[in-house]
Amino acid sequence: MRLLNTETLNFETFYDKIPVYAIISHTWESDEVLFQDIENGTAERRDGFAEVKGAVGQPVKDGFKYTWIDTCCIDKSSSAELSEAINSMFRWYREAQVCYAYLSDVNHDDDHRAK
Repeated sequence: MRLLNTETLNFETFYDKIPVYAIISHTWESDEVLFQDIENGTAERRDGFAEVKGAVGQPVKDGFKYTWIDTCCIDKSSSAELSEAINSMFRWYREAQVCYAYLSDVNHDDDHRAK
């Protein structure tokens, strides 16, 4: 399983002992950060980089070192990896410590949570 390190924003791959991780569920936007963007260091050039930075903010605050985001943690250029990810996704969600929903179109200034 490939996870995004929330501190470095680089990938780490785990085969046997998967560390505690959070999953980010999000709305897809234009110009999403993809696997190749993280790998080749061009993620910051994409409009979607702000989404990645925003999405990892809460897991960092909650003490998570790793997160999984479908748009960038799966190498979609590999049909074998994409197929494995589709078949494994339910398990990955189930085994995550927490799932955050990142909604880029919600204005957080108007957040009226009950106190």
